[in-house]
Amino acid sequence: QVQLVESGGGLVQAEGSLRLSCAPSGRTFSLPHMGWFRQAPGKGREFVAYITRSGDRTFYLDSVKGRFTISRDNAKNTLYLQMTSLKPEDTAVYYCAAARILRMSIRGVNDYDYWGQGTQVTVSS
Repeated sequence: QVQLVESGGGLVQAEGSLRLSCAPSGRTFSLPHMGWFRQAPGKGREFVAYITRSGDRTFYLDSVKGRFTISRDNAKNTLYLQMTSLKPEDTAVYYCAAARILRMSIRGVNDYDYWGQGTQVTVSS
């Protein structure tokens, strides 16, 4: 069973920055195509960003474009989400997710095969 572990969440003031990381634990597992999602209290899980296995293509939720950057270091087998200019509405549990194959759809929770347990990001005003 593949386990993904997120880290880097925390409490930050509005306009601050955080960098989230995601890496597999346990068995050897090379990160495939990867996504970040978030879930705020009382809301559904929302797509945030996506990056292909090679890192040559990225996609973002409109509201985070220009503020968030998804990246990966395949040598370290680690995924990142650099978040800047954070807003209170970015408060949520952030999850990384892995998609074993390249799909036409990347924004749905069913487009991914493995998920992490999530890391809390809280932005205070």
